[in-house]
Amino acid sequence: MDPKELSHSDAMAFERCMAAGGVALFPSDTVYGLACDPNSPWPVQRVALIKNRPQGKPSAIMFFDSAVAFASLSELEPRTREACAQLLPGAVTLLLPNPAHRFPFACGEDPDTLGLRVPKLPWAAAELESVKWPVMQTSANRSGEPEARHFDAVDARIVDSCDLVLDAGILPGIASTVIDLRSYERDGAWSVVREGAIPAAEIATVLGD
Repeated sequence: MDPKELSHSDAMAFERCMAAGGVALFPSDTVYGLACDPNSPWPVQRVALIKNRPQGKPSAIMFFDSAVAFASLSELEPRTREACAQLLPGAVTLLLPNPAHRFPFACGEDPDTLGLRVPKLPWAAAELESVKWPVMQTSANRSGEPEARHFDAVDARIVDSCDLVLDAGILPGIASTVIDLRSYERDGAWSVVREGAIPAAEIATVLGD
């Protein structure tokens, strides 16, 4: 498939794939990812099988629109909500308290924690911003193997296992920075669990030391 700018039809096909319980290979703001309906157990299990990783390992929930994310997560408390608003959209995964135990299939073994992503998509993938539903997302690589910056770098076994594949060319290629905000509401504490696309020093300018 030749890389191209995604169309509105591609975004609609992505939504249909999610609604039908499929698995999609798609471009994010970091690396190529896999997406599925987070509220249905079988697609979540399929993603684990495709990636050859243990069932129950938590994955992040991705919204393509910050406003939809904040409206959907009404239990976010003020201080944490403000921190999220300053960091999103962007190449970060935020670990948040999940008192309502939302998205249990995606959260797996850690139902008290929600991983949240709202990407700042490259122009070639910008049409996905019209997607209004959350998806479970994870990088499109076999467990333990490198993430894919190019569509052609995605393992052929993964491509063949997906119901929809979307190619938007070359991506930045650095995974998201993972930030733990689970105690931020209580004491303002935060930590970088994995430094990735956004340096820890840049996060500190937003959240403070």
